[in-house]
Amino acid sequence: MTTAILAAQPALSARRRWTVLAVCALSMFLVGLDTTIVNVGLPEIGRGLGVDTRSLEWVVDSYTVVLASLLIASGALADRFGRRRVFRTGLVVFGLSSLACAVAPSLGFLVAARAAQGVGASMLSPVALAIVVNAMPDPQERARAIGVWASVFGLSMAAGPVTGGALIAAFGWRSVFWINAPVVIGALVLVAVFVPESRGQRARPLDLPGQLLLTLALCAAVAVLIEGPRIGWSSPLALAGYALVVAAAAGFARVERRSSDPLMDLGLFRRAPFATAVLGAVAVFVALNTSLLLNTLYLQHARGWTPLATGAATLPMALGAALCAPWSGALVGRLGPRRPLLLAGGFTAAGGLCLVELGRDTSVLLLLLAYLLIGVGFGFANAPITNTAVAGLPPSRAGVAGAITSTARQVGSAVGIAVAGGLVAGVDPDGLAGASRPGWLLVTACGLFLFAVARASGPGPRPTAGR
Repeated sequence: MTTAILAAQPALSARRRWTVLAVCALSMFLVGLDTTIVNVGLPEIGRGLGVDTRSLEWVVDSYTVVLASLLIASGALADRFGRRRVFRTGLVVFGLSSLACAVAPSLGFLVAARAAQGVGASMLSPVALAIVVNAMPDPQERARAIGVWASVFGLSMAAGPVTGGALIAAFGWRSVFWINAPVVIGALVLVAVFVPESRGQRARPLDLPGQLLLTLALCAAVAVLIEGPRIGWSSPLALAGYALVVAAAAGFARVERRSSDPLMDLGLFRRAPFATAVLGAVAVFVALNTSLLLNTLYLQHARGWTPLATGAATLPMALGAALCAPWSGALVGRLGPRRPLLLAGGFTAAGGLCLVELGRDTSVLLLLLAYLLIGVGFGFANAPITNTAVAGLPPSRAGVAGAITSTARQVGSAVGIAVAGGLVAGVDPDGLAGASRPGWLLVTACGLFLFAVARASGPGPRPTAGR
């Protein structure tokens, strides 16, 4: 997402504006889908490549960590070189790396290709929103468009396991990557025909030291979470990892405070609503991705379900997210963010509590109820968190606030996968249900934390129509 003032562009017709939104939403669906579609296929990927659960966590997290690291820098590149140009480059990189994933002969090759997918995806997420905002100068129309855009992204995250399960059942695990190719080709054609070029009026310089330190801090933190159970949390290697994370984070903060045009405006964290909203974004995506991975491993390993049946079990989650995301946006517009956040926290915590006593023979109805509650919580969460992060900020800072929130979501995804995988890695099928119980307590805690985010957000004044 860009912080620059949008350059003046020729007015587009209403039909053309909404076509631009549809094209950008298609790309966002790809980004969100690839964050979760692989989860349900991890057991099949492991069998196909001959690797264990802990190693498989890198298949998901190499994508999310790279995506989180590069989101803000990609927005700056788009301001400088043109949003449509960077958007198309991202589609090409995403498509080619998807093909590389589909033919991967080994785990290392697959992880590297997934990281390349994250590079491409980072050029789609913030740039797509900037294109939509630029195409829709009317505030009311723009608000509706952003609501649609956010709903599509939320739906894609929840629909990933369902889609992945169906594809794996029909064509094998490599199909979850092959399917991206025709979608990318279609998106490239649509972008060339319908999406106008735009730039920021002021091209932001790239903060390379800040970018490198941010990437190092995120990669080191996730690596420690994934490898900690194997190497030992107090081993010399783990201690070195902790030191690297602290040093990289401290160096990043120092560089950003001294930069005249930083990658990340750390001054925003002095605002309690913003800081809690960022942590809330992390919590929501920790809860979602912990739920998805634990669900996948439990149903396929402990209960012997097929990938198709496992994906189908998450249909209530996808349905809850799809129905409640636009409802949440409407509530934020009428009543402010507090009530949707309270609903999000309550439903998420209730879903986690349903499974804290998970056993090998837990009722399928209870599982489906838990997934529905978590999906409803996820659907209610995104709009008020974004609103809380940017509320009261001038446009020049709201862009960066939104970008930091988007980064926080991907960090939450990576942490959720790492924590869930660490809980059950190396556990035999009979003990998997018991080993996953702390994960469901974590989901519950994430839901309860949203109550703190709701309190920090304030009741909020009733917005006017123009607002």
